[in-house]
Amino acid sequence: MRIESPLCLYTGVVPPEWIDYNGHMNVAYYVLAFDQATDAFMDHLGMGPDYRNRENCSAFVVETHVNYQRELVAGDPMRITTQLLGFDSKRLHYFHRLYHATRGFLSATTELMVIHVDLVERHSASMPLAVLDRLGAVMAQHIQLPRPPQSGRVIGVRAKPAVAAITAITPALARGRG
Repeated sequence: MRIESPLCLYTGVVPPEWIDYNGHMNVAYYVLAFDQATDAFMDHLGMGPDYRNRENCSAFVVETHVNYQRELVAGDPMRITTQLLGFDSKRLHYFHRLYHATRGFLSATTELMVIHVDLVERHSASMPLAVLDRLGAVMAQHIQLPRPPQSGRVIGVRAKPAVAAITAITPALARGRG
């Protein structure tokens, strides 16, 4: 079976209520759109609401990093792709890209780490073999894709430029006389 590389499981249109006072899609709604793409990905893997009800297990996001590239406005069509970066018996590591669906530009990305959870124990649990097999099939296609340049990034301010900026702004503090 041929699996789309990357997967495209979510499309939509930016509703007017997602627009903030800057006239573009608010950061919270980018996360919501990515969350809807995650729901579609979980459904694709067989881990949607029916799975949750039947197995009393689900997937919880434990870490996410969002990068904003270019704004979207009300009425813009969206297309989100999903690339599986890795998995083990309890975790999934994947990457979403949000595109303007007709103009094709990249608007935002998010990298996620998800853990499979037993909802009774509220603790991590191994995924069933059927889900792991499906993940293996997706990974076999996605391993051929280039790794997204935004994945694995660390956020922070480098110490040296920060010290230089403080010195330029407040020389007395830099000399310890503050």
